[in-house]
Amino acid sequence: MKKVVAIRHVNFENLGILGSLLSLRGYQIDYFDAGRDDIRTIVNEDTDLLVVLGGPISAAQHFAGQQNYAFLNDELALVTQRLQQKQPTIGVCLGAQVIAQALGAEVVSLGVKEIGYAPLTLTDNEDSVLAPLASTPVLHWHGDMFMIPEGATRLAGTDICPNQAFEYQDFALGLQFHLEADHRDLERWLVGHACELELAGIVPQLLRQQAARYGTELEQCARQVFARWLDKIEPRK
Repeated sequence: MKKVVAIRHVNFENLGILGSLLSLRGYQIDYFDAGRDDIRTIVNEDTDLLVVLGGPISAAQHFAGQQNYAFLNDELALVTQRLQQKQPTIGVCLGAQVIAQALGAEVVSLGVKEIGYAPLTLTDNEDSVLAPLASTPVLHWHGDMFMIPEGATRLAGTDICPNQAFEYQDFALGLQFHLEADHRDLERWLVGHACELELAGIVPQLLRQQAARYGTELEQCARQVFARWLDKIEPRK
């Protein structure tokens, strides 16, 4: 059986939509919870797909020298080795920033929070895996941004965050936005990030309204995006 390992930083930011799709494709899913499970025990050679999920940690501050979370260094070492081996890898939000860092690109603070459902501006790439998102708002929830690594292809941006997605060769995908998030689980996000929302001046009811409006359509588009990317990497195995 194919195996996916997902590194999770907070319980409610899980594989979501991507997880159900992977299960349908016959993957065994193993979660590693950062700060509890030892990331160093993950064996890249035994892992068909690695997914590094998001979390409320500033990669920009950590990798700039604050070093507040030792497990991020373990994640960076794991991802660096994995990319050198050209093993399939997806990063979401914080996870995408770890991939960018592993590829030698900087992670910077936006100086503002981008939170809520809003559309992307896709780059002019007919073969982009993000093509199904051309007219569908996605869920943003971040305050940092990765720079585009050398050799990677930039796929999308917004006015606030110009670098929203990149693909590295044919085996790594970095997404700043939360394409995996299931709108039916939004309430868990609102509770878990209540302090962040208050500091950002964002009313939870706005996000509830946006999720009700866009959630079903976005789920369908997200499944298409992930399926397009998995179709590219699975023949490798």
